[in-house]
Amino acid sequence: MNISERTYKLDEVITFRKTTEKFGGLSNMSSGFSLFVNEINIANTEILYQACRFPLFPAIQEKIISKTNPMEAKAISRKYLDCTRQDWDNVKFKVMRWCLRVKYIQNLTSFSKLLGETNTKPIVEYSSKDNIWGAIPAGKDILQGKNVLGRLLMEIRQKYVFERINLEFIDPPDMPAFLLFDNPIKKVYCSDYSILDLDEVYASEIQTHNPKTDTWVKRNTNTGRFTNIKSNGTTFKGVAKDVDDRRK
Repeated sequence: MNISERTYKLDEVITFRKTTEKFGGLSNMSSGFSLFVNEINIANTEILYQACRFPLFPAIQEKIISKTNPMEAKAISRKYLDCTRQDWDNVKFKVMRWCLRVKYIQNLTSFSKLLGETNTKPIVEYSSKDNIWGAIPAGKDILQGKNVLGRLLMEIRQKYVFERINLEFIDPPDMPAFLLFDNPIKKVYCSDYSILDLDEVYASEIQTHNPKTDTWVKRNTNTGRFTNIKSNGTTFKGVAKDVDDRRK
């Protein structure tokens, strides 16, 4: 994805910088936009994106996905940069486009409304130092940068908000080893198939052991969906173990 730098006038664009601002929900760091991929609940877009850096290291992915705070997840990712997939610089924009589409389809009402409120103005991530994903100050009321995140958001706005292209699912990007916990990432469906109501989640749960990652995973017995992962190798307190596990 070859993207050139652009210059933006502050009074002509929609910017986002802090998650508490009016358009803070456009940020990957924003809460309230949970995701559900391969039967795994993921707190937000940044956490999903960081986990995608390490397809061959499910234990690192598990540490990242177990977090609900994206800054904590990003800090874990930085500890393992040597384990980043070798082609990351070539595929990271493709991965981010996929992550944002997942955010859109699984938070359709709230995220499409937010994108629609930007009207047709350019969307720019205002950054103090990152001129790749965002744009940085370059003079009085001027921002300059590649603004990849903003441009990907505008792409989604154009296709799915303005042109109203219907989405039933999001295919995984066409790339090798796009894995989550050693399993190929599957199609991602809309919110009707995604995050469960908390009352339903906690109504009937068991925990099962994943020998590949040596982790314990909660599963809702009514739906079969996994709802949480234990990061330190210990079991969940007060949650029954899977029957098959108890027989071992």
